Amino acid sequence: MKNKHKLHSFISNLLKKKTPDEFIENAKKSELKRTLNAFDLIMLGIGAVIGSGIFTIVGVAMVGEQTGYGAGPAVVVSMLIAMFASLFSILCYSEFTSMVPVAGTTYTYTYVTMGEFLAWIVGWILMLEYVIGNVTMASSWTGYFMELLKGFSHILPNWLVNPPVWLINDYRTAISVYNDMGLDPAVEIPKLFGIIPFSINLPAILLLLIITVILVQGIKESTKTATILVFIKLAVIFLFIFAGAFYVTPENWTPFAPNGFKGILSGAFLIFFAYVGVDAVSSAAEETKDPQKNLPIGLIGTLIACTIIYIATALVLSGMVATENINTLAPIAAAMNSMGLKKVGGIIAAGALAGITSVILVFQLGSARILYAMSRDNFFPKSFQKIHKKHNTPYIVTWAAGILVILGAVFMDLNISAELCNFGTFANFMVICIAVLILRKTDPNRKRPFKVPFVPLFPILGIILCGGIMIHGFMTLGISTLLFLLWILLGVAIYFGYGYKKQRKHEIK
Repeated sequence: MKNKHKLHSFISNLLKKKTPDEFIENAKKSELKRTLNAFDLIMLGIGAVIGSGIFTIVGVAMVGEQTGYGAGPAVVVSMLIAMFASLFSILCYSEFTSMVPVAGTTYTYTYVTMGEFLAWIVGWILMLEYVIGNVTMASSWTGYFMELLKGFSHILPNWLVNPPVWLINDYRTAISVYNDMGLDPAVEIPKLFGIIPFSINLPAILLLLIITVILVQGIKESTKTATILVFIKLAVIFLFIFAGAFYVTPENWTPFAPNGFKGILSGAFLIFFAYVGVDAVSSAAEETKDPQKNLPIGLIGTLIACTIIYIATALVLSGMVATENINTLAPIAAAMNSMGLKKVGGIIAAGALAGITSVILVFQLGSARILYAMSRDNFFPKSFQKIHKKHNTPYIVTWAAGILVILGAVFMDLNISAELCNFGTFANFMVICIAVLILRKTDPNRKRPFKVPFVPLFPILGIILCGGIMIHGFMTLGISTLLFLLWILLGVAIYFGYGYKKQRKHEIK
């Protein structure tokens, strides 16, 4: 009987929920400033979505470098599939953010509807999504930065333009680069203490340090920085669209879908990487003025604006260059260079740097706010809740998030990190749809300033679309699928070894 009682108590603790009112009450005690309006949120959203997705992943999705099945010009269909999968989930995000305008995004909404254990797992997946996603962004930034420096090789010293490969790449990438150069990595890569190979992405690490300092300065200051970067990259993208339109050859659009629906689905999986940033908009809920109104506008406005820009860019790119000739590292800049417009290509490369930098900034913001929300629920040390007296930002947790990404940039493989980030995004987008369905049943009378239309149809469509693309990814991607499952198992182990015990000790107090 005693064991049965213990089991019942254990299961009850795993399923223990918090009400929306509890989260809102906790948020009122927060020292975070509400300074963001709908325009700020859309700028944050565009800052997060228009980044390496449009400057790099579009080309990869068309060629199929990672999955083996390129979408070709039909990448525009891939974008529409990714957009609709995102749309249904973003409508669900909008309903929750208008009801529970607090930091934590899907983690918070899961706690309200599914309980403590699943909330921890979702928070753990969110950390994967943001931290690992930023590793991909930072590595991509270094590639564009070095290409830009080469344009000034006649002015800058050679050691700056052509630094050692081991100083601008993670270890695994450095090995690949040296092998492509016909050099022996064991000889070229230095060793610490004569034993440990030493290879770091120094430009990415320095960038991450600078961005962390900016985020500590304040949310409004961070948003201003993101807005400036957004305008720069939008100007560059529109330059590509309007200039490149004159070089479109319709013959390049055939065959439209060289790998059929399988290629289109693979393209949708890769393109989904871009929409990771939409979640970051809701992470700023506690720093938004009139969140019930502004958060839905920010979320939906971001999706619409970014999808239009992505489709226009993909149409021009696929019309300018035949699929087999697309440069997957810098497709947009390379397309302009191939047309003899090298100055325009250089401007686009500079704009790509601004675009990727803004994504890193918003991702760093999102990861810090999720850690902040989880620490407030006693899953992490209380020190993570400390607010800077001058800047009113959670400075300790901001530095913790920055250090996590820096460590990832040292050890993580770029392509695998992008795929891992996608799995995290699909999982969270499905969870938010499920959470809306649950709360509509368990708390139907709660005031909802924004309501998802056509429930349960729209949330179910979101689950089906995200789930279908995610399953396709599981079937075509080996290593990243395994790592994603291992990440979840690690999260389960940490919860039972640390989080669960910490929660019970807090309850006793």
